[in-house]
Amino acid sequence: MSLFVEVALPVPLRQNFSYRVKESDSHLAVKGVRVKVPFGRQQLIGLVTGITDTCDLAPQQIKSVSEFLDTEPLLPDSLYQLTQWAARYYFCSVGQMLSQALPVALRKGAQVSAESTRFWCLTSAGHAADLDTLKRAPAQRKVMQHLLQGELTQEELNALELSKPALKALQERGWITHQDRANQLDLSWRDNLTLDEEPHRLNPEQAIAVATLNQQTGYHCTLLEGITGSGKTEVYLALLETVLKQGKQALILVPEIGLTPQTISRFKQRFKVQVAVIHSGLTDNQRLSAWRQARAGEAAIIIGTRSALFTPMRYPGIIILDEEHDSSFKQQEGVGYHARDLAVMRGHLEKIPVLLGSATPSLETLQNALSGRYQHLSLGERAGAAEKVRQGIIDIRNQPLKNGLSHALLNEMRIHLDAGNQVLLFLNRRGFAPALLCHECGHLHECDRCDAFFTVHQSLGEIRCHHCGNQYAIPRQCHQCGSTMLMGQGVGTEQLAEALAKEFPQYPVVRIDRDTTSRKGALEGHLNAIHKGEYKILVGTQMLAKGHHFPDVTLVGLLDVDGALFSADFRAPERFGQLYTQVSGRAGRASKAGTVLLQTHQCDNPILRELMHKGYGEFARGQLEERKQALLPPAWHMLLLRAEAHRAEDADEFLQQIAAILPQNEQCEVIGPMPAPMDKKAGKFRRQLMFQTQERSLLQKSFEAALPQIEALPLAKKCRWSLDRDPQDLL
Repeated sequence: MSLFVEVALPVPLRQNFSYRVKESDSHLAVKGVRVKVPFGRQQLIGLVTGITDTCDLAPQQIKSVSEFLDTEPLLPDSLYQLTQWAARYYFCSVGQMLSQALPVALRKGAQVSAESTRFWCLTSAGHAADLDTLKRAPAQRKVMQHLLQGELTQEELNALELSKPALKALQERGWITHQDRANQLDLSWRDNLTLDEEPHRLNPEQAIAVATLNQQTGYHCTLLEGITGSGKTEVYLALLETVLKQGKQALILVPEIGLTPQTISRFKQRFKVQVAVIHSGLTDNQRLSAWRQARAGEAAIIIGTRSALFTPMRYPGIIILDEEHDSSFKQQEGVGYHARDLAVMRGHLEKIPVLLGSATPSLETLQNALSGRYQHLSLGERAGAAEKVRQGIIDIRNQPLKNGLSHALLNEMRIHLDAGNQVLLFLNRRGFAPALLCHECGHLHECDRCDAFFTVHQSLGEIRCHHCGNQYAIPRQCHQCGSTMLMGQGVGTEQLAEALAKEFPQYPVVRIDRDTTSRKGALEGHLNAIHKGEYKILVGTQMLAKGHHFPDVTLVGLLDVDGALFSADFRAPERFGQLYTQVSGRAGRASKAGTVLLQTHQCDNPILRELMHKGYGEFARGQLEERKQALLPPAWHMLLLRAEAHRAEDADEFLQQIAAILPQNEQCEVIGPMPAPMDKKAGKFRRQLMFQTQERSLLQKSFEAALPQIEALPLAKKCRWSLDRDPQDLL
């Protein structure tokens, strides 16, 4: 009898593929294992989704499975169901979704479990060796210094970035050696949980929140809405103590890699357990190692960014999303899944509680909490001795600005710095200047592939487009008139940090943005230096706004936020409210009083006024009402179709044909096609079409019915097109 398997492959075709199983391999055919199969001219690794003894294809069309890579299913049933559900919800193939759920190393065919671990240590000759003989070999000396403190695993050596040639040279000298030891599963934390520090005393609000959450059993989703500095992390820690004592694991998701070192240290200080860390800054092997620890149950706590959502837990206990409002939980490239929505679904499938924490909850989550779908807990007091911050607006109309700074802000900075405190300035624009201007003819140098201006990066000596990566050396002459009188227009973080170093020469300045933290470990180094007080003035983009705890920062200044008040995106007011509240929350977090100053030309703007006088909670509820009246998410449900082509007409016509296929009535609305807010990007013209429905199930049903017709359109091959369910960014 012939045996066939259905295989999900990481390709955009929304179908599974049938392969024949060789008779010698029939005992290996199990649902959920990885297989290597021929696909066109290449060999791909996919997951078995079904087993059958019949196949509709002609015998000569069916190829055989090349190799079975596993003996048992890779993912627990709950995660397998989650990927199936997500593939349907986000209109992508199961193979694409499964490839999101697996670490890269496993997608390339790595072993699921490691039989042994390699340890490096000094030999007796190494212990007796004189390190002074290695003066001319600093890399070898560094290896010896680390190994003198004790043995290290291969993983730890890689993490320390020690030189491989140095290891080889020391091994040839007979000074170091390695041993491979069989791995032993250590689950001791489940029987005996030890705390490394005494838990902090909770204030009444925190205690009520913890008691309420501890009473829950099975699946529950709760929004913990706590103002910045109200001690949400302390609530997480108290909750984890209960979960870990039951012998269950916890998955904690944070929005940015920058927040993981801080979160890890807080959890490691409190609990003496194994913590697995998963984010894109790690090597493939490091991520696989953490995935294995979580799957085996050795890691009691798993901390990671968006992709860590799919990490299997042997003893699932709780899922916590910190800063749930953050847009980095939504994947923009490839499959546009939202980690928050999938985390709630995973909790439902695994029958465990999900906790969403934020000072500025997204309107989607807030609506679910206000309608009773989620439980709603609030923390309105700042934890410890921290006081409420003083807020003020600096009206910069008709005011002279010095590198984007008003006299009032400079004077206030001087007062705080002279008192020995730190100052944080927020400017969401990296580079030296946002545009290059010719002083003679007024020409602004624009990217030749996008509808955007080049940003000047003085330290790199180049102009760069932040949308397509296009870059050139800073020109000597104007492209329009040939004049040499070129100057940067506007202020970026690079220029601001330089100007502050001249203005306050006695106070060290640190700049934190994507340019200064691209090197591995750079962000952690900067954050540690800030905590030690080595820097007094902090300049940064959004990377500095999120969740960081800087006890000595007493003044926060927001520069040039007017652009955020006028945007083509309907989410702009919500984003601005979150950003303003989060950045403000970095001030006065310890016992020192904090001040927040906002420079603006729009001091009468109603959004600003409402935020400052009523706070984010009231502001967000007002925004919800506005969205309801405008029939926008979360009141209605949206699917955004994007198309880009070398000819604008092709993209336009393609989306017009889609609009004709989609239903339009009182419950379904089609908006567009229209040009994207940035009409041209990377040499292609961009158009978009919005499909909205009153009910989520109606959107699912209507679009599933239309999709085969859309894919069959001849123009679908001329355009590059994509779908974005519940879009977070219309740009």
